Amino acid sequence: QVQLVESGGGLVQPGGSLRLSCAASGSISSYTMGWYRQAPGNERGLVATITIGGITIYAASVKGRFTISRDDAKNTVYLQMNSLKPEDTAAYYCNAVYYGISKRQYWGQGTQVTVSS
Repeated sequence: QVQLVESGGGLVQPGGSLRLSCAASGSISSYTMGWYRQAPGNERGLVATITIGGITIYAASVKGRFTISRDDAKNTVYLQMNSLKPEDTAAYYCNAVYYGISKRQYWGQGTQVTVSS
């Protein structure tokens, strides 16, 4: 029901910043939104989530450096990434989860972030 499209990835030097965007095809107001990442050879793992009410959860590895936010009026979720490290290199995926009578989950196609000097 919800299509998600990520953008904003690219090549950045260690210590630099990037802002990822996730644009949804419809309203996200009823969804918990999140960002996940997957490096080659690794499992997809949590980066950050933000609830309908704005409560956030961060992976320990990114806490203090990354900030997830949402703009429901624009049907968009953001991930501000600061103080980037080579270990942050991965494909970043947007996620939407609806918690209701039944659980529904959607994923974007991903955007590549490469941190290298």
